[in-house]
Amino acid sequence: MTHSHEERTMKMVRGAGVLVGVLALAGAAMAQRVETRGVTPAEIVLGMHTDLSGPAATYGVSSSNAVKMRFDEINEKGGLHGRKIKLIIEDTQYQVPRAVQAGAKLINRDRIFAMVAGLGTPMNNALFKDQLDAGVPNLFPLSAARSMFEPFHKLKFYGAATYVDQVRAGISYFVTKKGKKAVCAMYQDTDFGKEVLDGIQVQVEKMKIKLAETTTHKPTDQDFTAQITKLKAAGCDLVVLGTIVRDSIVPYSTARKIGWTDVDFLGSAASYDLFVAAAQGGVTEGLYAMGLTDMPYRDTLSPAAQAWFDRYKDRFKVEPNIGAVYGHVAADLTAVALDKAGPNLSLDSFVKALESIKGYRDIFNGPEVSFGPDKHQGASSSFLAVVKGGRWVRLTDPLTF
Repeated sequence: MTHSHEERTMKMVRGAGVLVGVLALAGAAMAQRVETRGVTPAEIVLGMHTDLSGPAATYGVSSSNAVKMRFDEINEKGGLHGRKIKLIIEDTQYQVPRAVQAGAKLINRDRIFAMVAGLGTPMNNALFKDQLDAGVPNLFPLSAARSMFEPFHKLKFYGAATYVDQVRAGISYFVTKKGKKAVCAMYQDTDFGKEVLDGIQVQVEKMKIKLAETTTHKPTDQDFTAQITKLKAAGCDLVVLGTIVRDSIVPYSTARKIGWTDVDFLGSAASYDLFVAAAQGGVTEGLYAMGLTDMPYRDTLSPAAQAWFDRYKDRFKVEPNIGAVYGHVAADLTAVALDKAGPNLSLDSFVKALESIKGYRDIFNGPEVSFGPDKHQGASSSFLAVVKGGRWVRLTDPLTF
């Protein structure tokens, strides 16, 4: 073979190599464009971080049960556009370090398409950076903090009134309708508790009344005698609570036990829970809270919600609580968007589908939910409820402030 012929052959081989390389790169780029994390022709992988064994487990267990049940029912009917929904649930025990671990696993190892109904303000906040950087939407968390949709991010969606909206509406009602003048705050020393405090501060300033005293506690605290004594000494006539379940029951019953009765206690929707109303010995009788949807008492539900109640009880051998309602609505809204996005599911088509949801109504008499390209909070109204005879009773139409 002549030298020049050899050179020509080498050039051709090199050229073919370059061409193969270019084609491989182009193929990889196309595959990247076509491939959406957590989505295959047969499956959509969704994640959920929640509290299955800590202080907010009443919410976590019931909400994850309901999310699971909704997706299983969709899968039994063949899924959405031929894809089944696979749900991976991780227990955070309502602890931020555990939530960070759970989030890392769901995002990096399980490569989920979206996070659904994650529980807890501090837990969601701790995951946002890594989750959003990875392109994983955060859908309808069980937290009503403003950070669930603010600052605006195309991947953050929240369905209801914030804690700030709720307590502002509640304080406005108590001041205008019941003549309250000295508001106090008792809140968890967490991101969640501070959200409630923000709402209180904004509203007392707006209404030119005084915030007489504030106390804080840890989510796991058991004894609230010191806090209640301090609030009573300040002469509060309305105590607004940034509390969840156990820390709503114990302070209220402590106040009544020491004979402090000329005061009302108002919780956010985080206190609006079956366990709070049904506390042993009727110790929460007369406690107020803001609600987002009707409480799932079977005899008060619509026929569709009664059927859901029966399916839930039959499957999990326990009656659903408000956490189950939130879980069902979160899963249902997610399914509506996945269906609207069509067979060519991508992150962009999914976000557009979410933003196109208008006038959604759940089966629990919740507020009408609508989103848009610059509106990722679905609704903002809440109502006042009170514990009567061991049950939550709704007192008002949706309130504003």
